[in-house]
Amino acid sequence: MLRHNLLLIYRNFKRFRSSFFINLIGLSTGMACTLLIFLWVKDELSVDRFHQNDHRIHQVMKQIPSGDGVEVAAEHAPILSDVLVDELPEVEFAVSEAINPNMDNLTVLDQTFKASGGYAGPEYFKVFTYPLLFGDKNRVLADEGNIVLSQQLAFKLFSSLDNPLGKEIEIEGKGQFLVSGVFDIPKNSSRSFDFLIPLTTAYKHYPNLQNNWNNQWVNTHVLVREAADLNQLNSKISNLMGEKTGEEHLRLFTRKFSDAYLYGKYENGKQEGGRIEYVRLFSILAVFILLIACINFMNLSTASASRKLKEVGIKKAIGAARKTLVFQFLGESLFMAFLSLLTAVLMVWLILPQFNEIAAKQLSLNVDPNLILVFLGITLVTGLISGSYPALYLSGFNPVTVLKGKLTTSLEELWLRKGLIVFQFVMSVILIVAVLVVYNQTQLIQNKNLGYNKNNVIYFQMEGRVKDQLDTFLSEVKQIPGVVESSSMFLTFFGNLNSTGDLSWQGKNPESNLSMQYRRVNYDLIELLEIEMAAGRSYSRYFSDTARIIFNETAIASMGLQDPIGKTVRLWNREMEIVGVAKDFHFQSLHETVKPLFLFLNPERTNNIILKVDEGKEKEVVGVLRDFYTEFNPGYVFDYRFLDQEYQAQYVAENRVSVLSKYFGGLAILISCLGLFGLATFTAERRTKEIGIRKTLGASEAEIVRLLSGEFVKLVGTAIFIGLPISYYFTQNWLENFAYKIELEWSFFIGAGVLTLLIALVTVSFQAIKAALMNPVKSLRSE
Repeated sequence: MLRHNLLLIYRNFKRFRSSFFINLIGLSTGMACTLLIFLWVKDELSVDRFHQNDHRIHQVMKQIPSGDGVEVAAEHAPILSDVLVDELPEVEFAVSEAINPNMDNLTVLDQTFKASGGYAGPEYFKVFTYPLLFGDKNRVLADEGNIVLSQQLAFKLFSSLDNPLGKEIEIEGKGQFLVSGVFDIPKNSSRSFDFLIPLTTAYKHYPNLQNNWNNQWVNTHVLVREAADLNQLNSKISNLMGEKTGEEHLRLFTRKFSDAYLYGKYENGKQEGGRIEYVRLFSILAVFILLIACINFMNLSTASASRKLKEVGIKKAIGAARKTLVFQFLGESLFMAFLSLLTAVLMVWLILPQFNEIAAKQLSLNVDPNLILVFLGITLVTGLISGSYPALYLSGFNPVTVLKGKLTTSLEELWLRKGLIVFQFVMSVILIVAVLVVYNQTQLIQNKNLGYNKNNVIYFQMEGRVKDQLDTFLSEVKQIPGVVESSSMFLTFFGNLNSTGDLSWQGKNPESNLSMQYRRVNYDLIELLEIEMAAGRSYSRYFSDTARIIFNETAIASMGLQDPIGKTVRLWNREMEIVGVAKDFHFQSLHETVKPLFLFLNPERTNNIILKVDEGKEKEVVGVLRDFYTEFNPGYVFDYRFLDQEYQAQYVAENRVSVLSKYFGGLAILISCLGLFGLATFTAERRTKEIGIRKTLGASEAEIVRLLSGEFVKLVGTAIFIGLPISYYFTQNWLENFAYKIELEWSFFIGAGVLTLLIALVTVSFQAIKAALMNPVKSLRSE
């Protein structure tokens, strides 16, 4: 019996090739998309959760009242770690870390290499269980002269991993170190660094950093005890800063370390999402795509089941039992579903390398019991549901009625099929609108006037002779043909890098706790970046400006100052005169509104060179600049970046979502069209004789096309009517994640509706025209 049923399945697939391939392509493509999204979502959810004590590792954060609400920051004074361990029994270990965003120069046997790293407390590897290939977690950061290397850096420095312990490394500006350990960073880590040295090393160079509550420059993490009450811990640390420093406006709280990657967005001091929104978005998208594919499969299966009416009648007439027919039809449906699953796995295996490039992941198709069970379950349910109609409905008919041809399609069946088509295209409309909105928001990010010119700006780290002879270097580099302007600043241009609340001015409200971002700059930086002045002037070498300060417009508004030029403020116990007000510019991502900011002249504390070059001459300028740098600064590698690259790095997640949504949205629409194409083909086949009769009676080809297409156009029109308000709701919510966003224009929705209708018309019209052009003699030929 099994062999007989397999033979029947083969013959049916061979006889109805078009239905077979439409079903196979549609269902396997939907399953492949879902499998890819599942792998991506699984990887996102696993980030930073590889530490053995993941559930006990928490990061200490602080809430800072500002002019427009409450900001959240992660920087603290190193002394906080000691206080937490000494005074809170819930804390087993507390560790400070400070990862330097700039590269350091590491020298081994007269060879210099660039690497990124930072400082960490002695308990770091007790809290964070990065795998240690060499070294003891209790000792690797215990001594001041120790250094712990990543596996990649150790291999780069020593060309192998054979016994690197005890080897000597010199770090420029930090001293000599001996390798005490080698660690590995798993691929699902959100953080990447090449080395760590003991925090006490920083105190040797800057003694005031150790016990000064005002020097907040490290991140603080705690390993809470197994039975600790987190609510009680947060209650205890909430007012800790006020008790220690008198700054009662500051509030501390903890968040789970591994939650930072997915839940990193805060609004007015409260957690309000983050990357988890994209995880949810793609999870919903995966469900939609799989639903569309399964609906296609079930729709085509139930529609084409009527082809088997006579087969059912003949089999029942010669004695076939109903359960035999049920087994045959269910077997055919399940076989098709599992064949689609195998095809989907093959498709994923083939395209996974390209998908990894787009998503910037290292996903692999490993054997995962949970994954296997999920997809086997989906496949089984899809096969059973799609096969249930012919199996249970057709097998119960009276053979005499079937063979007389008196059966007609039930009203319930028609409504179910129409409802499924409408549902598919509702999803398609939502996806088209979503892709249009994401694309236009991405274009806004690319093209918005930021208040400065980021184009053709090169920056690189200050080191060696450049650091010692900064003015000479800036003067000489400006003579290179194509270099328009040169300057320097501290750290990078974007993000929440430095802030202070130690600022006072005449008329300040004593209860005001305004926190302000700041940047240390050199002469000519404002001109180089083409930042416009709203009032006053920029810094000038013709004046003694070391005791003068420039605010942005938001800062002046937050301070409530009128006619600020010439007025004085007190910053870090030093009187500063306001000489200029810069127009607001976006030094953070467009997720954030412009925050209060001041710039102050501090060339000796800058550590990045900034150069503006002529447009179109970047390549040749970089070549000349590299030669000049090598000559001026022998022994150092010229390693540069463009400012617009750093700007784009803020929107990596949005850009990837934009690209992925286009691919997955396009595939979902393609799957819907495949289903519509299959149903149009089936409808044309069923109405072959009707078409022949109408043509014989004088109906034109245009009338036949309109007859066959009209029903589907009505269904798609209904889907558009339902889908557009739903898409407005979802896209409006997504745009709320941005402080600066596009307006939802009517053209997005009209365009999506028209595009959906055109896609449906093209899909259906192909079969309608083919049927209309058929010779009526062939259509009316007797069976």
